[in-house]
Amino acid sequence: MKKVHLLVIKAFIRPFIVTFFIVMFVLLMLFLFKYIDDLIGKGFEWYVILELLWYASATNVAMALPLAMLLSSIMTFGALGENYELVAIKAAGISLQKAMMPLVVLVTSLSIAAFLFSDYMLPVANLKMGSLLYDVRNQKSAFLIEEGVFNNSIQGYSIRVQKKDPDGQTLYKVLIYDHTGTNGNLTVLMADTGKMYKTDDDRKLVLLLKNGVRYEETSGDKVYNPRQRFTRFRFRETEQEFDLTGFEMKRTDESLFKSNYAMLNLRQLSYYRDSTRKEADSSAKTVLSSILPMYRLYSLPNLSITKTKVKKVPTYKNTVLDALPQESRTQAVIYAQGQVRSVSDMLNVKAEEHESFLKKIRRYMVEYQRKFTLSFSCLVLFSIGAPLGAIIRKGGLGLPVVMSIIFFLIFHIISTIGEKSAKEGSLSPVMGMWIAIFVLAPLGAFLTYKATADSALFDLDYYKQLFQKLIKRKDK
Repeated sequence: MKKVHLLVIKAFIRPFIVTFFIVMFVLLMLFLFKYIDDLIGKGFEWYVILELLWYASATNVAMALPLAMLLSSIMTFGALGENYELVAIKAAGISLQKAMMPLVVLVTSLSIAAFLFSDYMLPVANLKMGSLLYDVRNQKSAFLIEEGVFNNSIQGYSIRVQKKDPDGQTLYKVLIYDHTGTNGNLTVLMADTGKMYKTDDDRKLVLLLKNGVRYEETSGDKVYNPRQRFTRFRFRETEQEFDLTGFEMKRTDESLFKSNYAMLNLRQLSYYRDSTRKEADSSAKTVLSSILPMYRLYSLPNLSITKTKVKKVPTYKNTVLDALPQESRTQAVIYAQGQVRSVSDMLNVKAEEHESFLKKIRRYMVEYQRKFTLSFSCLVLFSIGAPLGAIIRKGGLGLPVVMSIIFFLIFHIISTIGEKSAKEGSLSPVMGMWIAIFVLAPLGAFLTYKATADSALFDLDYYKQLFQKLIKRKDK
């Protein structure tokens, strides 16, 4: 390996690692902001949050890797151009393409690794994160008693505390409504003071209540004594236990999520796509057999049908109703309208069913193409970022960040529109997923040509001089 190649690789790896982790951090913060309401106040252990963030970071690689590739390539060649190292390289007889060659090999290797990651590891990460996020979002909020507010977290009970000591355990003026019965709110418990604690296994909440009264209203015998009975118990000390197992996090079986589009690899996507196509074809073949019994076949003058027993239609003058008796025409029209509605409804149902099959097929094909577009997007964005950095000749996190965000937004908007159009059926899945690459690949080739020719494409002084020359010509 030449020293120039080693210099370029070292200059690229450092900003690539830094920008990749910066982008990953930003995406994780966006993930937290999106699901912050589902995470706060539910009493999760720290390792649950850490596990969720770990799987979320794996799913964000598809967006972080191309952006890091674009930004780091702009920073690398911008710094080399700003420090006149590209000038020295070209003065030594090494063209820009030869200087970029080791990075092309490195980026190609990273793209292949990205493809293997998207096919083998990303479906597993999506499955783990999807199932865990489902359980997190369906988890009940942690049991918390606030002063002066009824707490209905425990099923069948409403608890209100007028005052609570700073220790979080001593309670004053406790009021408990028992709704566990089938006849409504018939049991009420009131206490002056109380103490709240959990059992050692954290499965039960115990309220040790003192100096209170318990009111119970029970219905009598419906036949002999239909009147309700009202009972009052006074106590000096009693205990109320509440089951807290409903607040424990319950994990859902991951096999329930395995058929989701984002949780399948290439082989599984091909299998599900072909299976759905067979289901769609078999469903389409049943349309004719479903509506055929609703039609009656008659012989017409210019139509000969063999091996089919048909009825002879009587001759009529103006309309087909002339062939029917006068008293049967209204009934025949009503029957015909009912048959038409039945056929129309059945065809609409079959059309919706067929459209749902086509939608599923398109989703499978979109995810299939996504496995490849991740790798090629890295190559395309590198082909844009490297010559762009050589043209602007600015390193650091200033102008390179602005330029990378602009081009990445262009890429992301085009790919998002193409993907949405592919899912809706406006474009084919192949064209919808590859349109951003098809659009930006010529731009990368154009920028590479301009960088090789030392073009002042983004030089403001060049455009100022050109503008001044145009003004002078206009004055003359």
